[in-house]
Amino acid sequence: MTSSNTQGRGRAVKSAARSTQNETLSAAGRAGFVARGVVYVLIGALALQIALSSGGESADRQGALAQIAAQPFGKAMLWALVVGFASMALWRGARAVLTRGPQRKAGSRLLDGGRAVFYAFVCWTTAVYAAAGGGQGSSGNEQSQDGTASALKLSYGQVLVGAAGCLLIGIGAVLAVRAAMQSFLKQLDTGAMSRRTKQIVTALGVSGGVARGVVFAAAGIFILVAAVQFDPDEAKGVDATLRSFTQTPAGPWLLVAVAIGLILFGVFSFASARWRRL
Repeated sequence: MTSSNTQGRGRAVKSAARSTQNETLSAAGRAGFVARGVVYVLIGALALQIALSSGGESADRQGALAQIAAQPFGKAMLWALVVGFASMALWRGARAVLTRGPQRKAGSRLLDGGRAVFYAFVCWTTAVYAAAGGGQGSSGNEQSQDGTASALKLSYGQVLVGAAGCLLIGIGAVLAVRAAMQSFLKQLDTGAMSRRTKQIVTALGVSGGVARGVVFAAAGIFILVAAVQFDPDEAKGVDATLRSFTQTPAGPWLLVAVAIGLILFGVFSFASARWRRL
C-alpha cells in the first residue's frame, strides 16, 4: 500500500511538472508571436511610407527597432522585444528537442531547430541594439552585401552563394504557396473562433503569408544574381528588396500591396498568439 501510494504521488508530481512545463512553453510561444507581429507591422508601415513618399526609415528589422527606440519608453519596449524573441527561440527549440509523436518527423524537428537558431540570432542582435541605446550600426543592406562578399571569397563561394539564393527563393515560394492553400489553419484552434473571426484570420494569413513569401523570394533572387555576376553589391537586404518593387512596371503600387500584406501578417501573428495550438 505504501509503495502504491509512493508511486501514485510520483506520477502526480511528474504530471504536475509536465503541466507546468507545457504552460511555460505555451506562454513563451505566445510572447514570441506577439514580438514577431510588432516587427512585421512596423516593417510594413515603413515600407508603406517609402511607397507613398519615396523616403522614410529603412523598411527592415533595423528600421523597425529604430522606430521603437524613438518612442516614449522605447528602451523598455526594445527589451520587451528581446524577451519575446528569446521566448520564441525557447519555444521553437523545445519543439525541436522535446516534442515527439507521429506528426513530429525528423524534418519538422530540424525546421523548428533552424527557426530556434534564427530567433536566437534575432534576440541577440536586438539585445545588442537595445544595450547600445538604439545606435544604428550597419544597415541590413550593408550586412547582406558584406556577408555575400565574404562568402564569394571562399572556395566554391560562388556556388555557395548561388545555393543560398536558390534556398531563399524556395523558402519564399513554399511560404507563399502554403499561405495560399491556408495550411496555417491546421495550426490554429479554429473551433474557438466565431465564423466571422475565422474568416478574418484566414484572410490575414493568406494575404500576409503570400506577401512575406514574395519578399523572401525576391531577396533570394538578388542573392542569386550576386552569385551569377560575382558582384556582392547585387545582394540586397529587406529594405533594398522592398524598394526594388517600386522599379517594376507596377511602380510604387506593388510595394503598397506588399507593405499592406506585411502589416496584415503582423496582425496575423497577433492572432496566432491568441489561437495557435502550442
